[in-house]
Amino acid sequence: MERILVSACLMGRKVRYDGSAKTSGDALLAAWRRQGRLVPFCPEVEGGLPVPRPAAEIEGGAGGAAVLSGAARVLTSGGTDVTAAFLAGAQAALAAARSFDVKVAILKEGSPSCGSLTVYDGTFAGRRVPGHGVTSALLELHGIAVFGEDRITEAAARLREIGES
Repeated sequence: MERILVSACLMGRKVRYDGSAKTSGDALLAAWRRQGRLVPFCPEVEGGLPVPRPAAEIEGGAGGAAVLSGAARVLTSGGTDVTAAFLAGAQAALAAARSFDVKVAILKEGSPSCGSLTVYDGTFAGRRVPGHGVTSALLELHGIAVFGEDRITEAAARLREIGES
């Protein structure tokens, strides 16, 4: 049975920066949960950040790969550098994924950790730009396919390709 790494906030856990959850009502996700296939994980909390916490964005909307290479930082709306916590959380997510032999992750779109298609542009004005969050970028670098919560059917197709559904 293929395990799936999933953002804890999508599973109803109140771990988001504002202390809320973003619970997904997706039927496939619910079925996988019942089957015990999901590995809920919040890289920001695992990286040492509290709940609630100030909102954070990748400076310049540069994306997770730039953070991983040291070319960009993750900053709070007040200007505090929280890059180290985001990097630690990404490493912890990778370790969790490896321990469960995860090949697919479903993560919260737009997050500076978990975004798989978009991240916020670093201005805290609510504008998104194409790019990966820090955790998504690291997982992808290690061969784990990452999908946002609006692409669960694509994640299911990927699982079928590798022999699981």
